[in-house]
Amino acid sequence: GSSSSEELEADPAPAPTVATGQPRRPGRPGHPRQPSPSASPPRLQQKAPRDVDVLGGAAREGSQEEAAAAPSAPPATPRKSGVTAEKAPSPPTLYVQLHGETTRRLEADEKPLQIQNDYLFQLGFGELWRVQEEGMDSEVGCLIRFYAGKPHSTSSSERIQLSGMYNVRKGKMQLPVNRWTRRQVILCGTCLIVSSVKDSLTGKMHVLPLIGGKVEEVKKHQHCLAFSSSGPQSQTYYICFDTFTEYLRWLRQVSKVASQRISSVDLSCCSLEHLPANLFYSQDLTHLNLKQNFLRQNPSLPAARGLSELQRFTKLKSLNLSNNHLGDFPLAVCSIPTLAELNVSCNALRAVPAAVGAMHNLQTFLLDGNFLQSLPAELENMHQLSYLGLSFNEFTDIPEVLEKLTAVDKLCMSGNCMETLRLQALRRMPHIKHVDLRLNIIRKLVADEVDFLQHITQLDLRDNKLGDLDAMIFNNIEVLHCERNQLVTLNICGYFLKALYASYNELVQLDVYPVPNHLSYMDVSRNHLENVPEWVCESRKLEVLDIGHNQICELPARLFCNSSLRKLLAGHNRLARLPERLERTSVEVLDVQHNQLIELPPNLLMKADSLRFLNASANKLETLPPATLSEETNSILQELYLTKNNLTDKCVPLLTGHPRLKILHMAYNRLQSFPASKMAKLEELEEIDISGNKLKAIPTTIMNCRRMHTVIAHSNCIEVFPEVMQLPEIKCVDLSCNELSEVTLPENLPPKLQELDLTGNPRLALDHKTLELLNNIRCFKIDQPSAGDASGAPAVWSHGYTEASGVKNKLCVAALSVNNFCDNREALYGVFDGDRNVEVPYLLQCTMSDILAEELQKTKNEEEYMVNTFIVMQRKLGTAGQKLGGAAVLCHIKHDPVDPGGSFTLTSANVGKCQTVLCRNGKPLPLSRSYVMSCEEELKRIKQHKAIITEDGKVNGVTESTRILGYTFLHPSVVPRPHVQSILLTPQDEFFILGSKGLWDSLSIEEAVEAVRNVPDALAAAKKLCTLAQSYGCHDSISAVVVQLSVTEDSFCCCELSGGGSVPPPSPGIFPPSVNMVIKDRPSDGLGVPSSSSGMASEISSELSTSEMSSEVGSTASDEPPSGTLNESSPAYPSEQRCMLHPVCLSNSFQRQLSSATFSSAFSDNGLDSDDEEPIEGVFTNGSRVEVEVDIHCTRAKEKEKQQHLLQVPAEASDEGIVISANEDEPGLPRKADFSALGTIGRRRANGSVAPQERSHNVIEVATDAPLRKPGGYFAAPAQPDPEDQFIIPPELEEEVKEIMKHHQEQQQPPQRQFQMDQLPDCYDTPL
Repeated sequence: GSSSSEELEADPAPAPTVATGQPRRPGRPGHPRQPSPSASPPRLQQKAPRDVDVLGGAAREGSQEEAAAAPSAPPATPRKSGVTAEKAPSPPTLYVQLHGETTRRLEADEKPLQIQNDYLFQLGFGELWRVQEEGMDSEVGCLIRFYAGKPHSTSSSERIQLSGMYNVRKGKMQLPVNRWTRRQVILCGTCLIVSSVKDSLTGKMHVLPLIGGKVEEVKKHQHCLAFSSSGPQSQTYYICFDTFTEYLRWLRQVSKVASQRISSVDLSCCSLEHLPANLFYSQDLTHLNLKQNFLRQNPSLPAARGLSELQRFTKLKSLNLSNNHLGDFPLAVCSIPTLAELNVSCNALRAVPAAVGAMHNLQTFLLDGNFLQSLPAELENMHQLSYLGLSFNEFTDIPEVLEKLTAVDKLCMSGNCMETLRLQALRRMPHIKHVDLRLNIIRKLVADEVDFLQHITQLDLRDNKLGDLDAMIFNNIEVLHCERNQLVTLNICGYFLKALYASYNELVQLDVYPVPNHLSYMDVSRNHLENVPEWVCESRKLEVLDIGHNQICELPARLFCNSSLRKLLAGHNRLARLPERLERTSVEVLDVQHNQLIELPPNLLMKADSLRFLNASANKLETLPPATLSEETNSILQELYLTKNNLTDKCVPLLTGHPRLKILHMAYNRLQSFPASKMAKLEELEEIDISGNKLKAIPTTIMNCRRMHTVIAHSNCIEVFPEVMQLPEIKCVDLSCNELSEVTLPENLPPKLQELDLTGNPRLALDHKTLELLNNIRCFKIDQPSAGDASGAPAVWSHGYTEASGVKNKLCVAALSVNNFCDNREALYGVFDGDRNVEVPYLLQCTMSDILAEELQKTKNEEEYMVNTFIVMQRKLGTAGQKLGGAAVLCHIKHDPVDPGGSFTLTSANVGKCQTVLCRNGKPLPLSRSYVMSCEEELKRIKQHKAIITEDGKVNGVTESTRILGYTFLHPSVVPRPHVQSILLTPQDEFFILGSKGLWDSLSIEEAVEAVRNVPDALAAAKKLCTLAQSYGCHDSISAVVVQLSVTEDSFCCCELSGGGSVPPPSPGIFPPSVNMVIKDRPSDGLGVPSSSSGMASEISSELSTSEMSSEVGSTASDEPPSGTLNESSPAYPSEQRCMLHPVCLSNSFQRQLSSATFSSAFSDNGLDSDDEEPIEGVFTNGSRVEVEVDIHCTRAKEKEKQQHLLQVPAEASDEGIVISANEDEPGLPRKADFSALGTIGRRRANGSVAPQERSHNVIEVATDAPLRKPGGYFAAPAQPDPEDQFIIPPELEEEVKEIMKHHQEQQQPPQRQFQMDQLPDCYDTPL
């Protein structure tokens, strides 16, 4: 016997059919790829009476079910349908599946191609040819897919039912009278159904109710389970299964059912078109969940059980039919008298029939997300109805029938089309206490002589169009929501007011009368208030007051005397001082950042002895108040943020009055030293950020802070490496942009250390042993010495970037920077933010540059290629994008290839909350747009698609962005079509910033531009933005990329002047245009891969986890703007002057195009450097993309001379592409020797960078062999190179390459792949 949840295959050979030999009826749930009745019905295999529904139907033919099976079952006539099928041959039924979810049978008039084209147009493609091209791509299957016959889904078919022929025995094991016999057994709903006769398709069916029963293993027999019902009349069946798999499957499903307290069945998301026949044995069913299926009232198929049969469940209390695309109200449910809860939301219903009045016991009736404009008067017969959901419909007024529904106390009408709220209507509904009218288009309230509405206690008017609101009429109001309107004035009755939410308005006046003595929470942030009303001091229960982002100049003098106030958020105002009366204050959280405070009240820290959190960043503080006047201190301060003030060394001793301090941010002040004795007293410190000061050292007493996990001290003048490596808990150390010259390390690295950043320390020189040790850190970034004095035109752009993980310690952002994208007259930068997931940003980072490179081949129109890049990316996300999503911003700098003297164009495209800002003439110029609910056209579009917007402003509770990559299950409400903006770059353009959501939520664009405008180094600028955002309160992951521009007046190409115009512009990098070098997930013994924006910084990162730390595509670490391009001492360079856009061509080497962001527009030495003697094994190509994954090996020093002569490659070799995978050999190709010769042809780096060692060899995983489209899905590429990878050599070069290889083999011993640590040479060189 075999379980029905396996795939049922028709036997091609004629075989005896089962018992009654019926063909299966098409379109049954839970069955795979069913052929529709066809000319020759498929024969079932001999042993497989597993077809559920055949069984179910046959069991009913002339049989009387045992237990309480409903006798009213219509006789099934499967045999007839088989006969008629033979006369009328028809093609197999077609099914469509969206986003890997449920599958729907296509109606007769639906055309698959039309459906697919409509879907792709909806995504945002503009041209028909493009839609057709995209539709032919096999990867589109993760978005939309068609099947002939119903596809099989094990998980859902198991939930629908299990069945098979097994050995069954009834009753007690001890009694000899009970024999084992082979029987048909079915598990469906809440019952176990066993046929009473051997011929399973006729005779009675024994039904064993399983709710509250038990299932136990029977040790005596193999794969045997005992099923028992509950209660005094308990019965037991023993069933022996044929395989362990089936045994487990049945055990799992039955355990779920038996453990339930109530008789409930969940068949949601099972692609059901009708109800499973055997479900009707579960007569005592009380809860049935059928949401997200495709159920119909009366299916067209004969004997299929449609919704009309639901009335057979006579005890049903709760029924969920939401998201079934019903179109019409299912009348049958009106005949279920016991129903107490009915959910028919999101079914495109346009009317509710009068018959619903018959459901007298209905208590909850959900009609949200339909197209209803009115309700029938008969609804008044539902006397028990207490909750009626009418959100996201088309009502323009409150339905009158609600006056009669006296048990309903909440009016749920958010997302409708009401323009006016008539209070007269509410007055006639005294039973309504809670009114929810958010997301309508209400412009005014009409009172019509209504004096007071005493019954309403909660009113929600968020996201409407109100200009002013006089809510005095609601004299018993307790909670008022009116965020995101256009309110200028607001009047409220204060008698019972407990909470007021009025942020994001234009309030200049706020009146509450009388003084609200019950008010505990008040949020009036982001308005235009100039003062805080005096009554706030009198409000005796006020605990939280948020007045941030207003224009308040002064706080009421007695504000802190309010003894109930726990949390005061007053940041982003114009406060020059804080009130000094602090008697009895119990404030725990005080946020006064972004004001104009020169000092804090002198007694603040002494009197406010409950203060745990103080943020006074971005003020003008010069000193701090003391915490105590004696040795004793009562301070319980734990978090102190003082970034971007004018604090000097004088204030450091005052910190010792806070012995419980855990987090201290004092970045961008004027500190020159941090006395050791003071640091020693801060023993509980866990995180310190003292970046952007003038510190020369971090005190050695940091050793006393045993709990310290994060030390951030970039952009100082630190010369001595601090003792941070002795701290047992240390995780993250950032000492970039300092003046370190050496690093002192303990014998063993701290066990939890994940990140060490030493970039931007030009004098730092590490010996090989130190590098080897640091290599074990998951993310280790370091500079490489530059290629000496270089000359050449200045770079047009250079970048720096940074990423920081949030509080959860997961890095959910990624950055992309490709300084010479597609032929180095272009650049590409990106920032990706996955909110809480790490997968999507990483996938975007690996792939998006390739897609853009491909799109550029198809069209030169900026908007078109950017839009198409994002939409194609939606497909490339594959299954990851079905449930996860991410925001993205891409910036592409392009030079007009036809007009080399022309200017550069910057094109920015974004979805979600990642954004770009350009600094032009010192002023911010936003190039992005954030699509959220507050955009009118987006809200309108989402309402049309009937998505539910939850109270936190998210589409179906998932994302607040209406345009974002991924989350395809929210299509068509959420789409990937980006906002695109192009701009010609001028000499007035200084730099642009790309940032993730966390950055822009914390910094305004004006402040971001102002903050980094005078920072000369792009890396330091990016670091500064990140530090500021964290000090201002950002707890999310943050990524920032700063790209500095120096566009000349004429922006012309100086090659023409130097006489080098005849040489075609080559590409000086090592990777082809569509390749990003991604170093990810390597074992932790790997040395890192060099990287930098200026050919100087290289990131040594081993075991790079996508989740927790800086994931660089093409290693995008950055540095000072490069000093120049050419190394004159290099023999490979002609001496002519070349411009930045067209670096010199090496005629005797392979041309390569660099897309990895390893070098900024100034490229360090491209020739052979005299110091580096040791070439590195590697792989080169000249094609438009790499076809294989690449290994880079370290080779032994003694082999170096033997390879020097090979570096002179014949000229024709440089014109052709050779793609060689340094992986396992392919039979039939010459045995691979040590490829270090080919690997370094004319392309060794002068940066002395260190190659990673990984087990036997090092891998630079080129995550961009996307175009190969492996069948397992785009991102199913192996982490290790595939042994099947092979050399791809043009035929005309084959002989020559064989010669080179043969020559090379003769010259050396078989290379040794595995190097012991002590054999490693002192100096490595990689093509990076």
